[in-house]
Amino acid sequence: MSGLFSVFLHLLLLFKLVAPVTFRHHHYDDLVRTLYKVHNECPYITRLYSVGRSVKGRHLYVLEFTDYPGIHEPLEPEVKYVGNMHGNEVLGRELLLQLSEFLCEEFRNRNPRIVQLVQDTRIHIMPSMNPDGYEVAAAQGPDISGYLVGRNNANGVDLNRNFPDLNTYIYYNEKYGGPNHHLPLPDNWKKQVEPETRAVIQWIRSINFVLSANLHGGAVVANYPYDKSLEHRIRGFRRTAYTPTPDDKLFQKLAKVYSYAHGWMHHGWNCGDYFSDGITNGASWYSLSKGMQDFNYLHTNCFEITLELSCDKFPRQEELQREWLGNREALIQFLEQVHHGIKGMVLDENNNYVPEAVISVSGINHDVTSGVHGDYFRLLLPGTYIVTATAPGFDPETVSVTVGPGEPKLVDFHLKRSIAQVTEVPAQHLEEELPKQVQPWVAR
Repeated sequence: MSGLFSVFLHLLLLFKLVAPVTFRHHHYDDLVRTLYKVHNECPYITRLYSVGRSVKGRHLYVLEFTDYPGIHEPLEPEVKYVGNMHGNEVLGRELLLQLSEFLCEEFRNRNPRIVQLVQDTRIHIMPSMNPDGYEVAAAQGPDISGYLVGRNNANGVDLNRNFPDLNTYIYYNEKYGGPNHHLPLPDNWKKQVEPETRAVIQWIRSINFVLSANLHGGAVVANYPYDKSLEHRIRGFRRTAYTPTPDDKLFQKLAKVYSYAHGWMHHGWNCGDYFSDGITNGASWYSLSKGMQDFNYLHTNCFEITLELSCDKFPRQEELQREWLGNREALIQFLEQVHHGIKGMVLDENNNYVPEAVISVSGINHDVTSGVHGDYFRLLLPGTYIVTATAPGFDPETVSVTVGPGEPKLVDFHLKRSIAQVTEVPAQHLEEELPKQVQPWVAR
């Protein structure tokens, strides 16, 4: 009998370990406990780390899922979700906590789809980029009509208007010529941004992210770059105008993947607005300067979209389960999109890594680069492309590649070092050929 009782206690403990996150709002302390709980349940596939602190000293925590936590495996793509950038837009925060628990539980249950996703991908989940703003919004709650209360950080700054403005430079370069990727930052950029923004910029510069989504609220639509309109200002404001990136069709596809996997986003009519297919170009909706999604595209290899997920910025607790069920499949499908296009290694003749090699696709004026391990990732739609790899000191290599709708095509580059074309003339011969009046002067 004691043996049966022992088995019962073991099963009870196991049940408690895999119990899902409850559908409720999580203050900062609750959020931290939940992240540690998930990590403790799945210690071999997770890592909990902080990229920095908020104005008031709260950690900006990230929960990582992969088969070798803390390690970048060559040819394994990096993808991220960032929630709660605006402190009063809270649904993304709760969805990312639910997603974390879901990934852990389904991996433990050997769900083949989730097991493959975790083994083939390095997933980074930041539930809250603005924990200070959240606490202000949460103190008000969903029942009080302060639409903007808690939106900004503790210094009163909108974090999605706080990144260095690189759009101005790319629009100039597109017109007059210049770099089309990895645009440099001002020397004093750290002094121009908030602590949360600085921490996120340093984070995305330290990891070679390929794909990302930034979760917001106040509408229901998948928004893709550019966010800042190319049109000139009129009375202090930029006119809304469709402002596409060179990867416009790819961004539309990424947005549609989320919209059509979502429970109702693709219907178009939501929150009193209509967006065809549930997607929109950011600048055609309203022009936004110094936003995070444009910054990702222009300064790193990362393709980011913005997901507006709820009409109510702070939905009631009883609505959270419905929202999770409406977003769960979309959140998984979007992560899977990182496994499309082409990827490969850039190596020299001795099979050494060639980092920061430029990968160019003919007809698409936006390049990506290889990481420190020599691996690169280039999201592409199905089709045939001419792809070139270049690096200083090496001859370029160009290949033709056909991309299908499934797994990414593996395309490696083996670059050969350039041969100097300079032929030196021995100094004594040079002196003999010079007229006497211009013979080299030699100090005695």
